[in-house]
Amino acid sequence: MIVDSSKIVSLSEANRNFSAVARQTDRDGRTVIFKRNRPKYLVVDLDGEDYLDLSEDERIEVVARRVMRRHKGAFLELAK
Repeated sequence: MIVDSSKIVSLSEANRNFSAVARQTDRDGRTVIFKRNRPKYLVVDLDGEDYLDLSEDERIEVVARRVMRRHKGAFLELAK
């Protein structure tokens, strides 16, 4: 991944001043947070990106997977 150095913030700086990270992301569309001198997190302005453009079926699948993971024990008990 090629990262513009003006869009990089250290994790400690992001912890100290997340509002500055949010403002930078609003301005640039995305900000990369580095941890131990390596890219670790990507903060994205969702209004300008297509990361979460999911179809209705995809959204249902994501939610169903989340519910199954959280309540796996209950579903296994009901399956008996």
